[in-house]
Amino acid sequence: MKRVSNDEILKEIQSTPLKELGKKAFDIKRELHSDKISTFVIDRNINYTNICWVDCKFCAFKRKVNEEGAYILSFEEIDSKIDELIAIGGTQILFQGGVHPTLKLEWYEKLVSHIHQKYPNITIHGFSAIEIDYISKVSKVSIKETLKALKQAGLSSIPGAGAEILSDRVRDIIAPKKLDSSEWIDIHRQAHYLDMKTTATMMFGSIEDDKDIVEHFHRIRELQDETGGFRAFILWSFQPDNTPLIKEIPNIKKASSNRYLRLLSASRIYLDNFKNIQSSWVTQGKFVGQLALSFGANDLGSTMMEENVVASAGATNTTNTEELIKLIRDAGERPAIRDTAYNILKMC
Repeated sequence: MKRVSNDEILKEIQSTPLKELGKKAFDIKRELHSDKISTFVIDRNINYTNICWVDCKFCAFKRKVNEEGAYILSFEEIDSKIDELIAIGGTQILFQGGVHPTLKLEWYEKLVSHIHQKYPNITIHGFSAIEIDYISKVSKVSIKETLKALKQAGLSSIPGAGAEILSDRVRDIIAPKKLDSSEWIDIHRQAHYLDMKTTATMMFGSIEDDKDIVEHFHRIRELQDETGGFRAFILWSFQPDNTPLIKEIPNIKKASSNRYLRLLSASRIYLDNFKNIQSSWVTQGKFVGQLALSFGANDLGSTMMEENVVASAGATNTTNTEELIKLIRDAGERPAIRDTAYNILKMC
């Protein structure tokens, strides 16, 4: 299959009818997944702290150190959440938190090691690039040393959180204290060279334009060509409610389902070196999430037993194993439960 150029995908995004774009994406999906299997993982998102100094304008979750509602979960509270996950057959925890100003590498090593030793069958998928970067800085060790220490403690893989849009024009406005796009890429590169797999995400619907979208696609496709370390791409939409950005741009609206499906299809067409494209039912709702399976996605993400970050901005979609199985079957696909590495654990 001929590789699609930046100019070609930009034209597709801007002018190709949605139905035609979706068919192109679906045909590519079928080439990559001819078995018609669509997957999901049973997991829990554990936000170990909501304390964060970064002040992203699109975030409604963060709290300052002494602010009402600020917390750091105890190891006992985290254990209780994992016990609940295991009770429903879960295999993965997604660890994400605010960028805490004082927690150092030793605290994270103890946390990861505690979970890895107590729950050896639970995969720890956690800590965004910006968390890794700040842990490194506050602990006065290199990114590589930080990643190696966390891997040795039991961290399996890293999520793509914090990518937002990999365009510094946009990042300088919506998250000026965050890593720039090259720094985000480099942390994932270093993880890949340590044989730690990661995922790539994109948050769209804030102030970016189509060229910023294509720049993001291009940056992650380039790194995937170099390392092959991304397991999946996940596209999700900015949720403006309760965020600082909506105060600055009062007329900002949630992106439409049409826009989501258009960009999802474009990602499947352009990201020819990514095997897995994940649907975001959390931000889109279950039925648009299901529709995404006809627009290039082959995975419904996770049951997400708990979600607090997006929910803080007003998106409160929930689901369970049985419902995801039904959504996949009704889309004409074969449902399967997977693990973090996209290995099939059980056909449903």
